[in-house]
Amino acid sequence: MSETHPKGKDNPRGLKDIPFALPVVTKEERAHALKIANALRKHYPDAHCELAFTNPHELLIATILSAQSTDAGVNKATPALFKAFPTPADYAASSPEKIEPWIKTIGLFRNKAKSIHASMTMIVEDFGGEVPSTMDELLQLRGVARKTANVVLGNAFGINVGVTVDTHIQRLSWRLGIVDEPKMDTGKIEKRLMALFPRDRWSELGHAMVFHGRYNCTARPNCTHDHPICVKFGVNCDKAYNKSKL
Repeated sequence: MSETHPKGKDNPRGLKDIPFALPVVTKEERAHALKIANALRKHYPDAHCELAFTNPHELLIATILSAQSTDAGVNKATPALFKAFPTPADYAASSPEKIEPWIKTIGLFRNKAKSIHASMTMIVEDFGGEVPSTMDELLQLRGVARKTANVVLGNAFGINVGVTVDTHIQRLSWRLGIVDEPKMDTGKIEKRLMALFPRDRWSELGHAMVFHGRYNCTARPNCTHDHPICVKFGVNCDKAYNKSKL
Protein backbone atom coordinates (compact mmCIF):
# COMPACT_ATOMS: atom_id res chain seq x y z
CA MET A 1 0.00 0.00 0.00
CA SER A 2 1.12 3.56 -0.66
CA GLU A 3 2.47 5.90 1.99
CA THR A 4 0.30 8.54 3.58
CA HIS A 5 0.41 12.24 2.89
CA PRO A 6 2.98 14.12 4.97
CA LYS A 7 1.47 15.55 8.15
CA GLY A 8 -0.25 18.84 7.56
CA LYS A 9 -0.62 18.46 3.80
CA ASP A 10 -4.13 19.06 2.50
CA ASN A 11 -6.11 15.99 1.57
CA PRO A 12 -6.99 15.70 -2.11
CA ARG A 13 -10.31 15.47 -3.96
CA GLY A 14 -12.24 18.08 -1.99
CA LEU A 15 -11.52 16.47 1.39
CA LYS A 16 -9.77 19.42 3.00
CA ASP A 17 -12.15 19.40 5.96
CA ILE A 18 -10.93 15.94 6.99
CA PRO A 19 -8.64 16.58 10.02
CA PHE A 20 -6.16 13.80 9.29
CA ALA A 21 -4.07 12.72 6.34
CA LEU A 22 -5.36 10.01 4.02
CA PRO A 23 -3.28 7.40 2.20
CA VAL A 24 -2.00 8.34 -1.22
CA VAL A 25 -3.80 6.26 -3.85
CA THR A 26 -3.46 6.17 -7.62
CA LYS A 27 -6.09 6.95 -10.23
CA GLU A 28 -6.02 3.27 -11.17
CA GLU A 29 -6.73 2.25 -7.57
CA ARG A 30 -9.63 4.68 -7.37
CA ALA A 31 -11.00 3.43 -10.67
CA HIS A 32 -10.85 -0.15 -9.41
CA ALA A 33 -12.51 0.87 -6.15
CA LEU A 34 -15.32 2.53 -8.09
CA LYS A 35 -15.92 -0.74 -9.94
CA ILE A 36 -16.27 -2.50 -6.59
CA ALA A 37 -18.65 0.20 -5.34
CA ASN A 38 -20.77 -0.05 -8.50
CA ALA A 39 -20.93 -3.85 -8.22
CA LEU A 40 -22.04 -3.56 -4.59
CA ARG A 41 -24.69 -1.01 -5.60
CA LYS A 42 -25.94 -3.34 -8.33
CA HIS A 43 -26.26 -6.36 -6.03
CA TYR A 44 -27.49 -4.45 -2.95
CA PRO A 45 -29.54 -1.49 -4.24
CA ASP A 46 -31.65 -1.42 -1.08
CA ALA A 47 -28.80 -1.73 1.45
CA HIS A 48 -29.54 0.36 4.50
CA CYS A 49 -29.00 0.68 8.23
CA GLU A 50 -30.88 -2.22 9.80
CA LEU A 51 -31.16 -0.64 13.24
CA ALA A 52 -34.74 0.50 13.89
CA PHE A 53 -35.11 4.21 14.72
CA THR A 54 -37.37 7.17 14.03
CA ASN A 55 -35.12 10.08 15.02
CA PRO A 56 -31.44 10.88 15.65
CA HIS A 57 -31.38 10.17 19.38
CA GLU A 58 -32.98 6.75 18.87
CA LEU A 59 -30.36 5.92 16.25
CA LEU A 60 -27.59 7.08 18.56
CA ILE A 61 -28.88 4.87 21.38
CA ALA A 62 -29.40 1.87 19.08
CA THR A 63 -25.87 2.25 17.75
CA ILE A 64 -24.40 2.41 21.24
CA LEU A 65 -26.33 -0.76 22.07
CA SER A 66 -25.14 -2.51 18.91
CA ALA A 67 -21.49 -2.67 20.01
CA GLN A 68 -20.58 -6.37 20.25
CA SER A 69 -24.28 -7.18 19.72
CA THR A 70 -26.43 -7.93 16.69
CA ASP A 71 -28.77 -5.45 15.07
CA ALA A 72 -31.56 -8.02 15.42
CA GLY A 73 -30.98 -8.30 19.16
CA VAL A 74 -30.94 -4.53 19.55
CA ASN A 75 -34.16 -4.16 17.54
CA LYS A 76 -35.93 -6.56 19.89
CA ALA A 77 -35.08 -4.44 22.91
CA THR A 78 -35.44 -0.88 21.64
CA PRO A 79 -39.22 -0.61 21.01
CA ALA A 80 -40.00 -0.93 24.71
CA LEU A 81 -36.97 1.20 25.65
CA PHE A 82 -37.95 4.01 23.29
CA LYS A 83 -41.54 3.92 24.58
CA ALA A 84 -40.38 4.14 28.18
CA PHE A 85 -37.96 7.00 27.42
CA PRO A 86 -39.40 9.06 24.52
CA THR A 87 -36.90 11.94 24.65
CA PRO A 88 -33.29 12.62 25.65
CA ALA A 89 -34.65 14.50 28.66
CA ASP A 90 -36.39 11.34 29.86
CA TYR A 91 -33.10 9.45 29.92
CA ALA A 92 -31.32 12.37 31.59
CA ALA A 93 -33.95 12.51 34.32
CA SER A 94 -33.58 8.79 34.96
CA SER A 95 -30.49 6.79 35.96
CA PRO A 96 -28.37 3.96 34.53
CA GLU A 97 -29.95 1.58 37.04
CA LYS A 98 -33.44 2.43 35.77
CA ILE A 99 -32.37 2.05 32.14
CA GLU A 100 -30.71 -1.35 32.69
CA PRO A 101 -33.90 -3.48 32.90
CA TRP A 102 -34.95 -2.35 29.42
CA ILE A 103 -31.70 -3.50 27.81
CA LYS A 104 -30.68 -6.48 29.96
CA THR A 105 -30.98 -8.87 26.98
CA ILE A 106 -28.08 -7.05 25.29
CA GLY A 107 -24.44 -7.76 26.05
CA LEU A 108 -22.58 -5.31 28.31
CA PHE A 109 -25.92 -3.78 29.23
CA ARG A 110 -24.69 -2.15 32.45
CA ASN A 111 -21.92 -0.19 30.75
CA LYS A 112 -24.24 0.66 27.88
CA ALA A 113 -26.86 1.96 30.30
CA LYS A 114 -24.22 4.27 31.76
CA SER A 115 -23.24 5.45 28.27
CA ILE A 116 -26.85 6.08 27.28
CA HIS A 117 -27.59 8.05 30.44
CA ALA A 118 -24.39 10.11 30.21
CA SER A 119 -24.72 10.84 26.49
CA MET A 120 -28.39 11.84 26.75
CA THR A 121 -27.60 14.01 29.77
CA MET A 122 -24.89 15.85 27.81
CA ILE A 123 -27.24 16.25 24.85
CA VAL A 124 -29.80 17.89 27.14
CA GLU A 125 -27.34 20.06 29.07
CA ASP A 126 -24.89 21.03 26.32
CA PHE A 127 -26.75 20.64 23.02
CA GLY A 128 -30.26 21.88 23.75
CA GLY A 129 -31.77 18.41 23.68
CA GLU A 130 -30.76 17.78 20.07
CA VAL A 131 -28.24 15.21 18.88
CA PRO A 132 -25.26 17.17 17.49
CA SER A 133 -24.50 16.81 13.80
CA THR A 134 -20.72 17.14 13.76
CA MET A 135 -18.05 14.52 14.35
CA ASP A 136 -16.22 16.56 16.99
CA GLU A 137 -19.37 17.11 19.04
CA LEU A 138 -20.54 13.51 18.80
CA LEU A 139 -17.15 12.26 19.98
CA GLN A 140 -17.66 14.19 23.22
CA LEU A 141 -20.52 11.84 24.14
CA ARG A 142 -19.85 8.80 26.29
CA GLY A 143 -19.94 5.56 24.33
CA VAL A 144 -19.36 7.29 20.99
CA ALA A 145 -16.29 6.65 18.84
CA ARG A 146 -15.87 7.27 15.11
CA LYS A 147 -17.81 4.14 14.16
CA THR A 148 -20.91 5.21 16.09
CA ALA A 149 -20.57 8.83 14.98
CA ASN A 150 -20.33 7.80 11.32
CA VAL A 151 -23.51 5.75 11.64
CA VAL A 152 -25.40 8.67 13.18
CA LEU A 153 -24.07 11.31 10.79
CA GLY A 154 -24.63 9.21 7.68
CA ASN A 155 -28.08 7.87 8.52
CA ALA A 156 -29.68 10.58 10.64
CA PHE A 157 -28.21 13.63 8.88
CA GLY A 158 -26.97 12.44 5.48
CA ILE A 159 -23.46 13.70 6.27
CA ASN A 160 -20.36 11.87 5.03
CA VAL A 161 -17.29 12.59 7.11
CA GLY A 162 -16.01 9.03 7.32
CA VAL A 163 -16.78 5.39 6.65
CA THR A 164 -18.23 3.07 9.27
CA VAL A 165 -15.91 0.09 9.73
CA ASP A 166 -17.41 -2.88 11.54
CA THR A 167 -16.35 -6.53 11.58
CA HIS A 168 -17.93 -7.19 8.17
CA ILE A 169 -16.18 -4.26 6.50
CA GLN A 170 -12.90 -5.17 8.18
CA ARG A 171 -13.18 -8.69 6.77
CA LEU A 172 -14.30 -7.65 3.29
CA SER A 173 -11.70 -4.92 2.93
CA TRP A 174 -9.05 -7.64 3.03
CA ARG A 175 -10.94 -10.24 0.99
CA LEU A 176 -11.58 -7.69 -1.78
CA GLY A 177 -7.95 -6.57 -1.77
CA ILE A 178 -8.69 -3.06 -0.53
CA VAL A 179 -6.18 -3.51 2.30
CA ASP A 180 -3.27 -5.93 2.52
CA GLU A 181 -3.75 -7.20 6.09
CA PRO A 182 -6.67 -9.42 7.20
CA LYS A 183 -6.86 -7.81 10.64
CA MET A 184 -5.75 -4.26 9.86
CA ASP A 185 -6.64 -1.60 12.43
CA THR A 186 -10.11 -0.25 11.71
CA GLY A 187 -8.85 3.33 11.75
CA LYS A 188 -6.39 2.57 8.97
CA ILE A 189 -9.09 0.76 7.00
CA GLU A 190 -11.41 3.75 7.29
CA LYS A 191 -8.75 6.13 5.99
CA ARG A 192 -8.02 3.91 2.99
CA LEU A 193 -11.71 3.58 2.16
CA MET A 194 -12.05 7.36 2.39
CA ALA A 195 -9.10 7.83 0.05
CA LEU A 196 -10.35 5.31 -2.51
CA PHE A 197 -14.10 5.82 -2.74
CA PRO A 198 -16.12 8.93 -3.71
CA ARG A 199 -17.18 10.88 -0.64
CA ASP A 200 -20.85 10.96 -1.58
CA ARG A 201 -20.82 7.14 -1.60
CA TRP A 202 -19.21 6.57 1.83
CA SER A 203 -22.41 5.84 3.75
CA GLU A 204 -23.88 3.82 0.89
CA LEU A 205 -20.63 1.86 0.58
CA GLY A 206 -20.73 0.95 4.26
CA HIS A 207 -24.27 -0.38 4.04
CA ALA A 208 -23.59 -2.39 0.89
CA MET A 209 -20.44 -3.94 2.32
CA VAL A 210 -22.29 -4.87 5.51
CA PHE A 211 -25.07 -6.50 3.48
CA HIS A 212 -22.51 -8.43 1.44
CA GLY A 213 -20.66 -9.53 4.57
CA ARG A 214 -23.80 -10.32 6.54
CA TYR A 215 -25.71 -12.25 3.88
CA ASN A 216 -23.17 -13.62 1.40
CA CYS A 217 -19.43 -13.24 2.04
CA THR A 218 -19.76 -14.34 5.64
CA ALA A 219 -17.16 -15.30 8.20
CA ARG A 220 -15.95 -18.88 8.33
CA PRO A 221 -17.05 -21.60 8.06
CA ASN A 222 -20.19 -20.69 6.15
CA CYS A 223 -18.82 -18.78 3.16
CA THR A 224 -17.91 -20.51 -0.11
CA HIS A 225 -16.81 -17.24 -1.77
CA ASP A 226 -18.82 -17.98 -4.91
CA HIS A 227 -20.85 -14.76 -5.01
CA PRO A 228 -20.29 -12.80 -8.26
CA ILE A 229 -18.59 -9.97 -6.34
CA CYS A 230 -16.24 -12.42 -4.62
CA VAL A 231 -15.51 -14.19 -7.90
CA LYS A 232 -14.69 -10.94 -9.69
CA PHE A 233 -12.98 -8.92 -6.96
CA GLY A 234 -12.13 -11.34 -4.15
CA VAL A 235 -8.38 -11.49 -4.49
CA ASN A 236 -8.01 -12.92 -0.98
CA CYS A 237 -11.17 -15.04 -0.87
CA ASP A 238 -9.31 -18.27 -1.65
CA LYS A 239 -6.89 -17.55 1.19
CA ALA A 240 -9.81 -16.96 3.55
CA TYR A 241 -11.59 -20.12 2.35
CA ASN A 242 -8.51 -22.31 2.72
CA LYS A 243 -7.81 -20.90 6.17
CA SER A 244 -11.40 -21.60 7.24
CA LYS A 245 -10.95 -25.31 6.42
CA LEU A 246 -7.86 -25.76 8.59
